[in-house]
Amino acid sequence: MDYEAFFQVELDALKEDGRYRIFAELERKAGSFPRARHYAEDGVGDVTVWCSNDYLGMGQHRKVLDAMHATLDACGAGAGGTRNISGTTHAHVVLEAELADLHGKEAALLFTSGYVSNWAALGTLAARLPNCVVLSDELNHASMIEGIRHSRAECLRFKHSDPDDLDRKLAQIDPARPKLVAFESVYSMDGDIAPIAEILDVCERHGALSYLDEVHGVGLYGPRGGGVAEERGLMDRITVIEGTLGKAFGVMGGYIAASAALCDFIRSFASGFIFTTALPPALAAGATASIRHLKASGWERAQHHARVAQVRRRLDAIGIPTIDNPSHIIPVMVGDAKKCKMISDWLLEQHGIYVQPINYPTVPVGTERLRLTPSPVHTDGDVDRLVDALSEIWSQCALARRAMAA
Repeated sequence: MDYEAFFQVELDALKEDGRYRIFAELERKAGSFPRARHYAEDGVGDVTVWCSNDYLGMGQHRKVLDAMHATLDACGAGAGGTRNISGTTHAHVVLEAELADLHGKEAALLFTSGYVSNWAALGTLAARLPNCVVLSDELNHASMIEGIRHSRAECLRFKHSDPDDLDRKLAQIDPARPKLVAFESVYSMDGDIAPIAEILDVCERHGALSYLDEVHGVGLYGPRGGGVAEERGLMDRITVIEGTLGKAFGVMGGYIAASAALCDFIRSFASGFIFTTALPPALAAGATASIRHLKASGWERAQHHARVAQVRRRLDAIGIPTIDNPSHIIPVMVGDAKKCKMISDWLLEQHGIYVQPINYPTVPVGTERLRLTPSPVHTDGDVDRLVDALSEIWSQCALARRAMAA
């Protein structure tokens, strides 16, 4: 077999379909978010980033940077090993205690990313609970799907955010059999929010463990940034809350928060935790500083919600089609992979606006979109430039608009 030819044919097919992914080479400017330098073949230019998951701009917050600098100077660069072999530093222990407190749980456990925390925790629970069956929301993130798949446990998918379908499926399972229900709070592509209380009602009725992915909720919702479950007063009813340090908290890493026994169980059996180098202590210290700040400060969340509402109003007023949802994510619907990429390229080249196109397999074919994530660090001028540019390119591409708002 000509392996190189095979690779090229597959890549060419992606390009023909408009689904080939090109990474924008950026250099974010601390103190000037959402500004970044864009490195391209024809030179270097300044751009405004409209698709970052650093939702609150905490990646440049002075408290976060000071904590990271101080820990870097005191402890050096890396952790020096796995958590089991010399890699558990004081910064890791402090951060895990902070996360447990954030979610009102007995314990928390750190991982190197949100992807790994889902893969390791779900994979370990489903594999080691005897004859476990997992019930997974049909739109769960790839990391959850891969963890469940890796466990080789039986998996039943229930209709997206549908407690009645979940109830029907659970009712057909032997009541004595271990059951694990996995779902998300905020779904990152459509921006919808799960009916968490209703799903928990079903879990409790059937004696199922609940596993909630809050990666797009932590920091952003709730009086202390504990997520949608905190906002709705539901954290104590959830078996496992999983989150990330790489989005609203502005740093890097993933975690679970749960009972002391469950966290110790994952710590003791999950290969994705045991056999990987621990996060650098400076990252752990930065995350702790970010969490502590957002526990006490509601300013960032209030500004964030206000900016999201402003962008929604402005886009609605000019008929740009978006998915109506209650979250902070604004999907601008294009519906064509090639046009989606063309619009993204045009915004970048003509206006210095960076919004990555979202195509299959991240979203279904025919639902291609630009995923906007307004933040407190965007200005009124940034919003004006974005809205004007989108209006211009929408007309150029002869794309349909909604009825104009009055």
